[in-house]
Amino acid sequence: MSHLLILLAAIGLDRVVGDPPWLWQRVPHPVVLFGKAIDLFEKPLNRTTFTAEGRRLNGVITIVLLLIASAVVGLVLSSIFEFLGVVGLVLEIVVVGVFLAQKSLGDHVQAVADGLLGQGLDGGRRAVAMIVGRDPKTLDEAGVSRAAIESLSENFADGVVAPVFWYAIAGLPGILAYKMLNTADSMIGHKNERFFDFGWASARLDDLANWPAARLSAVFIALAAWLKLGAGAGAGRRSFSAALRDSGLHRSPNSGWPEAAMAGALDLQLAGPRVYGGVRVSEPMMHAAGRSDAGPADILIGIQIFYLACTVMAAFVAVAWLIARLF
Repeated sequence: MSHLLILLAAIGLDRVVGDPPWLWQRVPHPVVLFGKAIDLFEKPLNRTTFTAEGRRLNGVITIVLLLIASAVVGLVLSSIFEFLGVVGLVLEIVVVGVFLAQKSLGDHVQAVADGLLGQGLDGGRRAVAMIVGRDPKTLDEAGVSRAAIESLSENFADGVVAPVFWYAIAGLPGILAYKMLNTADSMIGHKNERFFDFGWASARLDDLANWPAARLSAVFIALAAWLKLGAGAGAGRRSFSAALRDSGLHRSPNSGWPEAAMAGALDLQLAGPRVYGGVRVSEPMMHAAGRSDAGPADILIGIQIFYLACTVMAAFVAVAWLIARLF
């Protein structure tokens, strides 16, 4: 069975099942295990007694060893699943589905809209605090709504499109190595005093690994906007134009692509000034010509576009499988 068909099945499984809490309350999620592996290296190799150059070298060694280990585990699992036949196919579908985040991401962002609609601003702030790092107390309803939509867009790229891309390219070794790298970036890729040097390699490699997925995600969002909003090609063009024009305004070399595409799709301003840990971060608005009065209705439309973009992505995988079959 083609690994692209396995990927399609995994996308479908994740769309329906997601991350069931009852399961991960009983067994550790693989990403949790990745985090523990990263901690094993970080604590002894990132001590303040090392020089900055030493910490940076240790960080390079750490991420290289972790990526090699992840790829080896992927190869071993691939061999085991191949040996097990049909049972192995099912197990591989489950493993790949575990590393995708369609339903869990949609559910978390839906909770923000539900919080705003059911419990007002305080409910929205509590829900959005679960998915963003900015200070929720500084956010009004429009700020909470924009934060939720930005998180939805950014995590579509690195939580859905990127693992799909790397599994399509390199199978289980590819998706496991990517998730290890992405976990390392989220844990040690920060530009603060503790991690600036040790996490340098993880952050740069994560930027590189997410480069294709970020741009693909903008295309998927633009196509979804064209299909969903009933405005014909105009909505898609506005989304794609915003991505091309404003993606470089974001501090990340990748996150600006899906966020700007979603801003154009919703005709809504995203990004701009915000507060993290009491520190104000000033950034330009993406799609500054759009509306500023975001609300829970925009979150709900954004979720619809997100799920349709996931469907568009799955269609691309299906086309890739058909092309592979022909050639």
